[in-house]
Amino acid sequence: MSVRKRTWTTRKGEQREAWIAHYLKNGDQHIKTFERKKDAEAYEIKARAEVGAGVHTAPSKSITVLQAAENWLKHVQREGRERATVAQYRQHVYKHINPRLGHDRLSALTTPRINSFRDNLLGDMSRPLARKVLVSLKSILKEAQRRGDVAQNVAAGVSIGVDKRAKRKLKAGVDIPTPDEVKRLIDAASDNWRPLLVTVVFTGLRASELRGLRWEDVDLKRAVLHVRQRADRYKTLGAPKSHSGERGIPIGPFVVNTLRQWKLACPKGEGGLVFPTATGQVYDHKNILRGLAPIMVRAGLTDKTGEPKYGLHALRHFFASWCINRKADGGLELPAKLVQERMGHASILMTMDTYGHLFPQGDHGAELAAAERALLA
Repeated sequence: MSVRKRTWTTRKGEQREAWIAHYLKNGDQHIKTFERKKDAEAYEIKARAEVGAGVHTAPSKSITVLQAAENWLKHVQREGRERATVAQYRQHVYKHINPRLGHDRLSALTTPRINSFRDNLLGDMSRPLARKVLVSLKSILKEAQRRGDVAQNVAAGVSIGVDKRAKRKLKAGVDIPTPDEVKRLIDAASDNWRPLLVTVVFTGLRASELRGLRWEDVDLKRAVLHVRQRADRYKTLGAPKSHSGERGIPIGPFVVNTLRQWKLACPKGEGGLVFPTATGQVYDHKNILRGLAPIMVRAGLTDKTGEPKYGLHALRHFFASWCINRKADGGLELPAKLVQERMGHASILMTMDTYGHLFPQGDHGAELAAAERALLA
């Protein structure tokens, strides 16, 4: 390996010079040209170390981000990722990554280049979407590194933090139905819809988990509902996305009796689903929302435009708040870790970030007065 100066004369007779880093890899000669000697020397040292470690890819042999993205998409498909997840990854690649970086070679990528990509995303889309696209790019480079197509993942240290100022806390009566609103909703539901609403209100199941729930996973004798599968947007049944999604949720007498009666009237199908279509098939998520809308209207739960005030996910929020609220206020007053398990959250941070402000503080009213008296006694 060496660094040498190169001089030449252009067609116009002008003198030019540059610095060349020259090295061998597997018997093949490679060069890279720089304007400054110190840049060529730095590259030569870096290339020498990478060649010695067996991780160097010459710029002329490096694949593009577009090619690396295709390799990554094939990899996630082989790993059995859900169809909906792969479709989302494809959207990230084709709509946001390839148009901005697709023709860049992996060996030419730098952390400043990725930071520029990050800033460009934030200028064109919402912060949550930009974060997801950046994560996909990181995964592309991580897979390329695993395959030996690039020596390092230059995007590893680049991130998009959560904008805490823009994250609004969930509020009862706005994002979370109040107990009175839940009662009105259940009373307004028809016999076919009431079991589904009762179940989501008192178990907090996700829509995908409701649509994939089987009778064999509902133990009416022991009053426990088990989450063991879900249905994706394509109506394909499969395991929950994470291990924490598999869980057992205790159910009370009202839910047990409601489901016991519903079991007699429930449409039968090969999948043994608890909430199937009239022909026993997996319900489409959009059709559930269409069925929920008129119930909301009958219950008087509409916004200023007359549209339904809440979506199905708001009932999951209600369940979380019911688990958290004090017993004196009609809640279960469960500790945060148990709330996490009931909700099927992957981490306690997710639970606390979303619902932490709902937990009783223990320093209001009578509790505060008692603490003052104890201190001054």
